[in-house]
Amino acid sequence: MTVAAMAAATVALAQTYTTAAEVKPILTATKPSWIAVREFDGQDLLYFTNLLAWRCGVSTIAYGLNGAPAETPFAMEPCYEGEAVPNALKAEDNAFLFLTQPLGSIATVSLLVTYDDGSTDTADYERKAVLMP
Repeated sequence: MTVAAMAAATVALAQTYTTAAEVKPILTATKPSWIAVREFDGQDLLYFTNLLAWRCGVSTIAYGLNGAPAETPFAMEPCYEGEAVPNALKAEDNAFLFLTQPLGSIATVSLLVTYDDGSTDTADYERKAVLMP
């Protein structure tokens, strides 16, 4: 296979992961890693990177901290339909990657993911399970 053919196949494959039917199996398999908490520069950073990497096919992500219901929406950058890598994270604004909280304040996180087909999935995490070293 030529380099051009491999590139074309990769582009075609990347464009297929843009619907709930395509991303749901991946997100189901990676559910333990949907989020991560990092202590950095005197703050807790709550990362949504895994979910955002497969956001095409996801309508909304909502979260709740420390026992609150997962009702607060997390802003996602758009899916870049028609581009070689529609799930690429391009935004330079960190608000599209993580949120900040006071250091040590995130004890638990609840998530509600709504897919573009209307189906939903939920997850609950304790800090120690998602705290980055």
